[in-house]
Amino acid sequence: MSTNAPKIDYQKEMVGTVEVEDRDKLDMDTLTEWFEANVAGYEGPISYSKFKGGQSNPTYRIDTPARSYVLRRQPFGKLLPSAHAVDREYQVMTGLHPTGFPVPQTFGLCEDSDVLGSKFFVMSMADGRSLWNGALPDNTPEERREIYFAMIDTMAELHLQKPEEIGLGDFGKSEDYCARQISRWSKQYKLSETDTIPEMDRLIEWLPETIPPQHASGIVHGDYRLDNMIFHNDTNTVQAVLDWELSTLGDPIADFSYLMLNWHNPADGRAGLAGLDIEALGIPSVEEAVARYVDKTGYPVPPMEWYWAYNLFRLAGIMQGIKKRVIDGTASSSHAKQMSERVAPLVQSAYAFALQAGMPA
Repeated sequence: MSTNAPKIDYQKEMVGTVEVEDRDKLDMDTLTEWFEANVAGYEGPISYSKFKGGQSNPTYRIDTPARSYVLRRQPFGKLLPSAHAVDREYQVMTGLHPTGFPVPQTFGLCEDSDVLGSKFFVMSMADGRSLWNGALPDNTPEERREIYFAMIDTMAELHLQKPEEIGLGDFGKSEDYCARQISRWSKQYKLSETDTIPEMDRLIEWLPETIPPQHASGIVHGDYRLDNMIFHNDTNTVQAVLDWELSTLGDPIADFSYLMLNWHNPADGRAGLAGLDIEALGIPSVEEAVARYVDKTGYPVPPMEWYWAYNLFRLAGIMQGIKKRVIDGTASSSHAKQMSERVAPLVQSAYAFALQAGMPA
């Protein structure tokens, strides 16, 4: 993947809130009425701001005199089929929260787009640390190790949940996960395609023909990484896992291998670690991370090259959707354009791993 992109201080640029721009404004009178009718214990008045991050689904901080909430909605405008699934985010967090798994408490889902112009839901606000830089520059080696092991342990806890026991038995088809994902993102990519990339066309052809056997099934997050979590202020443990838009039932190894891609992605100020002296930093090696996950779950871990190719292909499909929204003028985050420029490098990286996994050149 290219490392020529300008360095961004993501911790500064993506953490916190900003004033809501005109294109993202909400009807506060209508929202107040909805809160009064749907959120138990609500007492107004309300004010709001918009979180800097969250380029896919616009996310707002809703403040009242007594407490703060988070509102997450679909973008305004025409959407790709099945994209921006805030209703699925709401469903999975509602199922997980009573188990003690670290997710925000949900307060209500509005599927009537006439209320605010798009579907939305409201959840509790996790008041902790949002970390963006995988190098964790403000932490000691011991703290870094604790944070990374906490990420892996929390993922293992998620993968060991029993969906049918927490009302999520119908959250997706548990088998043939990778086949379904490849089909979905191939279609989404083609729907939002702006340039012809021959390597992407080759991956769309090769990946579904070479899927490894699925050894287990469970809840998969789909975008599990450092900046989609909130950590406790006083301990290096996970307070909340966020951004469940891509979650479903499926192959835990595909989910885990996505997290492990961070060890191969360049250290650009986000979750990537490639090029860093991770031993000196206290960050576990790939082998240590895999051993930790296997110990917690008992799952086998097959050769990872195929899964890395698959995950990078999937990311390219997601980024292509963002790129199309940038062109159409509907992308939510100011960083969406920079993210959209990652499509071609992601495809090239996926193609390289596919060659390692046995794809004919």
